[in-house]
Amino acid sequence: MSTLADEPLTHGDQTALEPAALESLTSNLDGWTINRSTDIPRIEKTFKFADFASALAFTNRVGELAEQENHHPALLTEWGKVTVSWWTHTLRGVHRNDVIMAARTERLA
Repeated sequence: MSTLADEPLTHGDQTALEPAALESLTSNLDGWTINRSTDIPRIEKTFKFADFASALAFTNRVGELAEQENHHPALLTEWGKVTVSWWTHTLRGVHRNDVIMAARTERLA
């Protein structure tokens, strides 16, 4: 498990990660990819589940984590899968906090 999940979120530095740093940090997260299909890059992963109820329960766990940290992802819940996307809206890119939250999301699966 990534030790990124144990890092506290930072609130002072409000700079999006440079592409090389984003690639490096994301490479430490199993199955997470950088989505550049829009003008705002984000990190994403699709988690698989046996049924809709399990996918919905995972969505709710991620939602609880997001509320605790006041840092919220995009969540797409479908039958048997949930796609989680992290980025920082105000920065129009990915902050280190997004990578930390992705690592914490892994712990909830």
